[in-house]
Amino acid sequence: MILGLLADRPRTGYEIKQIVDRSTRFFWAASYGQIYPELRRLEAEALVEGKSAPTGKRARRVYSLTEKGREALLRWLRGTETRMEMRDESLLRIFFADALPREEALNLLRGRAMGFGAALAELRAIDERPGEDPPFVDLTLRYGLDYCEWVVNWCDQQERRLRRSA
Repeated sequence: MILGLLADRPRTGYEIKQIVDRSTRFFWAASYGQIYPELRRLEAEALVEGKSAPTGKRARRVYSLTEKGREALLRWLRGTETRMEMRDESLLRIFFADALPREEALNLLRGRAMGFGAALAELRAIDERPGEDPPFVDLTLRYGLDYCEWVVNWCDQQERRLRRSA
């Protein structure tokens, strides 16, 4: 993710985090506690180069992609391995929901539908902003819209199914 974000232009760790919060966090989140150690690791491997660029009294480091880093990014982009690593806390709650009274367990489905409904509204707002995204950024947005819509519908269907079988 960091190499991909630096391929466009040099950025600070703070700028990377801001971009993540507006874009990839829907499918690949990152905290400052992950970004800064990873930047140091990538710099140690000569994949990125950091330069001091203080603003006033505030220390700041701007990172850029090295040629070795660009080659690593291109190798990764051209790869075909698909490794799915999903972390979905509301789905984990549903997995263990048999420990709850039935109505409380069903509330987890409603809560999941509401959460994904809110994400869907946020993605729709992103989709409606002026300008055009690059084609594959737009493709990723389409995936998010479709996925969130599917989850909302799935939760509604499953809640109805479970209520009928009670």
